[in-house]
Amino acid sequence: MEEDSTLELPPPPPLPEWADGLPPLGQQAIVYGLQGWEIAASWLLSPAAWSQFGLLIFAYFLARFVTRRLAPRVTTLLTPKDTSRSFLVPALRFLLQFMPLLLPLLAYGFTALGEQITRTIFDSGAVIAFGKRVFLFLAAHILVREIITDSFLKLLGKYVLIPVAALYMFGLLGVAEAPLTAARVTLGNISFTVMDLIRGVIAGSILFWLGSWSNQQSADYLKKQEEMRPSIRELTTKSVEFLIFGVAFLLLMNIMGINLSALAVLGGAIGVGLGFGLQKIASNFISGVILLVEGQATVGDYVELDGGEAGTIVKMMARAAILQTFDGKWIVVPNEDFIVSRVVNYSDAGSAKRYEVEFSVSYDSDLEQVCEVINDAVANYEHVLLEPEVPDTEIRGFGDNGIDLAVEFWCNGLDDGPNRFTADVFMIVWKALKANNIEIPFPQRVIEVRGAVRTQSE
Repeated sequence: MEEDSTLELPPPPPLPEWADGLPPLGQQAIVYGLQGWEIAASWLLSPAAWSQFGLLIFAYFLARFVTRRLAPRVTTLLTPKDTSRSFLVPALRFLLQFMPLLLPLLAYGFTALGEQITRTIFDSGAVIAFGKRVFLFLAAHILVREIITDSFLKLLGKYVLIPVAALYMFGLLGVAEAPLTAARVTLGNISFTVMDLIRGVIAGSILFWLGSWSNQQSADYLKKQEEMRPSIRELTTKSVEFLIFGVAFLLLMNIMGINLSALAVLGGAIGVGLGFGLQKIASNFISGVILLVEGQATVGDYVELDGGEAGTIVKMMARAAILQTFDGKWIVVPNEDFIVSRVVNYSDAGSAKRYEVEFSVSYDSDLEQVCEVINDAVANYEHVLLEPEVPDTEIRGFGDNGIDLAVEFWCNGLDDGPNRFTADVFMIVWKALKANNIEIPFPQRVIEVRGAVRTQSE
């Protein structure tokens, strides 16, 4: 049995004399008001209407009773355990938000069953159909007031969803929809009505909000898959993102009633734009895909480019990668730079790297003793590795003031940010030299004075 979406209005009554001076919109409102009053009066005097009122009340209280019994069980069933790491956890928490809708939706369902009964017995169900739409309006009101938290969606629900639900409740949605459906907008070979546009704004907002939420959940889930390579995780995340929003776009076009074949001209224009004005964006996008597939640079790597940019990759996007320097700055580097220029990748923070600390000693020092003292002192530093090589002190040159040396050593990780390898080794070298009375030279100059030196008395 098809549901009545509009009220069967009686013939328009004559306007009262005091309404003759009102504008047409005001007169139409008065006509609808008088027709509504006649419908209400007929319901109050009809036995069938009273039975439908009784069914409405019974459906409401039955829904309250079932909600009290069912809500705790559904909440317990959907509430994930604190230790659960299942990918269904975000979906369950998402469903829990809609628990306040249980009462009006149950009332709506029970009322629909009552409508079938009254239409079978009395061949009429206008009252109970109106009550069913009331419960649907209450569900929309609860959705906007208690469930939706996004500011844009809440604004859309307050000024679009609730007014539409109110028009539907009073059976006036068809009356309001008619002029909007008649007005058409034509853009080239694409034609749609104003109603299609409104429907598209509502559906698009909901679709892309759901797409954004599902994309965030899938990205969080993929990031927890530690057995996957970081580059594969990033590529999968981007692929899922494009798939979700691509499906949302196709659904939106279908809801708006736009023939996708009409977008062929637009697609051709975009292709020409990519070939001319957007070739850099296309190049960076393809370079980003190559980076994610090959994995030569991925999130967490410390890299240094030919242009001098250096930092840890914290994010890889479709067009560019973001490097974070040790002093907290973010550098946006186009993906193409990783392909066409030389990139030094220091790998992850756990790989061994060789560092060196330069210092000088005086020419009077015993170099064999100096090397032995420094090697032993540096080898005892907790972060220095004995493999692949033990610390080694080498002579680098004979300077103006002393002998220049350098100690080479290996450590896990990068020398900055959370680590201070060279700074600590400098301190170790200084302490070792002081403890063994080895002189650290300082600049000395010999000044030769020519000619007689005149004293103050002279």
